[in-house]
Order: sequence, then C-alpha cells, then structure tokens
Amino acid sequence: MTAPIRVLVCDDQALIRTGFATIIDAQPDLEVAGECGDGRAAVDLAGRLHPDVVVMDVRMPVLDGITATRMLAGAGVARPVKVLVVTTFNLDEYVYEALRAGASGFLLKDAPPAQLLHGIRTVASGAALLAPEVTRQLVGRYASRIRPAEGTPDDVGLTPRELEVLRLIANGLSNSEIAAALVISQETVKTYVSRILTKLDLRDRVQAVVYAYRAGLAT
Repeated sequence: MTAPIRVLVCDDQALIRTGFATIIDAQPDLEVAGECGDGRAAVDLAGRLHPDVVVMDVRMPVLDGITATRMLAGAGVARPVKVLVVTTFNLDEYVYEALRAGASGFLLKDAPPAQLLHGIRTVASGAALLAPEVTRQLVGRYASRIRPAEGTPDDVGLTPRELEVLRLIANGLSNSEIAAALVISQETVKTYVSRILTKLDLRDRVQAVVYAYRAGLAT
C-alpha cells in the first residue's frame, strides 16, 4: 500500500478548518498532518511536518496566505511545498498574486467536498489545478497588472499547435476539453502541455496561464 497524502490545513476560521480536516481524514488515501490558523504557523508547521500539500487560506492574521505561499513554494525555495489555495473569489482580490507566489492551484471555498479532494490529489500528483469555471475571470481580472513577458512564444520555438493548446489552457479548458476542441487524444494533449512547459521553462499549468496573459495570447 502507498503512504497516504499528508495534508496541512491552514485557515483562520475554525469551522472551515475543522470541516476540511474531517473531509480529508475520511479518505483512505489522505490524512491530516496538522492544522493551523495563520500563515506564520503554516510555514513553521510545514518545516516540521513536511506535508505533501498545504491547503491555504488567503486572508489570515499574523501572516497572510500569499506571503506564506511565497515562503513555502516561491522562486528560490530549496524544498518547495505544493500549495492549494482556497478562497472566496468574489471577496478576495489577491488570488492572482497567490498563484504567482507559487501556489499550484486554487479552489473556491464553496466548492463541494469532491472538488476539494480532487484538488488535493491533483496537486499532490505534481499537476496544477485551475478551477475552469473561474480561470478566465480570475486571471483576466488581473491582466492589467501583468507585465509583458520578456520573450514571446515565437522566441522559444512553440509550434502553431502548441500555441493553440496554450491559448486553450489560458481560457481554462481541461485536457479532455482541449482534446475535444482539437479532435485529438488526451494523451496527445498531455504531450503538448509537457512540451509547452519545458520550452517555456514553466513549472506547471498555472504558470502557463500567467505566461499566456503576459504574452498577449489571452484576454
């Protein structure tokens, strides 16, 4: 048997924190490694407990989730931790910054339990998770803040089909939706996504979306 995915839950609302922990602990392949109510505690606990995934709120006392995410998963971190941001989209104006800080994805706090569990497993596997229903609104809302990319996709040699896949990623389509749109297999889509990330030196799908907006490939 494989070891369960160990999750650190960080949210300043005890009711939400307990709810998440209960849902996670009920799964045979997941376990709660720890709980905390602010970003500073999350950074400290992650250093001691070495969780596979941190479920991170954004607005918290002592240290906010964005800064904590940057400290756990940002550029230059020797042993980055996978962070899944959970947020109330209509109230939170800092989700884009959290993703740039190194988060592997985000979910809405009112997402059903199955989506939370899927998100944790997806992020733990090394993939990125973007909630398709809000990806375009989320990144598009902050597009004006994004500095132009230093290089364009043409500079790094993306093929026309790879550019097409990148645009669809930026618009929030999943691999299965991209496969249907381009009439190709999901395995072929995965190959294209892998090539795009390698050529652009990007860590995951989240960074691909940010890059696409910076390069003017999506609006």
